[in-house]
Amino acid sequence: MAQHFIDRHRTALIQRVCDVTAILDRLLECGVVTQSGYDEIQAGNTKQDKMRKLLSGPIHSGGEIAKDALLEILQAQEPFLVEDLKPHKG
Repeated sequence: MAQHFIDRHRTALIQRVCDVTAILDRLLECGVVTQSGYDEIQAGNTKQDKMRKLLSGPIHSGGEIAKDALLEILQAQEPFLVEDLKPHKG
C-alpha cells in the first residue's frame, strides 16, 4: 500500500505550512482535533512546533480519516504547497 501524502511529506509540511491556526480551526470544526488538543497545539512556540504536535498527535491517532481531512484542508488553505509537493510527471 502506498504511503499517505501526509506521511510522505511530513518534514516538508512541518517546515513549510504557513497558517497552522487556520488549519487547526478547520480540524476542530470537523472533529479531528478536540478543544483541549487544539489548545495544546496552539501553545507551541513556533509554527513548526505546532505542526509537529498536530502530526504526531491527533493526525497520527486519527489514522487515514484524519490524514484525508488534513490533506483536504491543506488543498484549500495552501494549494501551492500541496501542488509543489505532488510528484510531477515529466
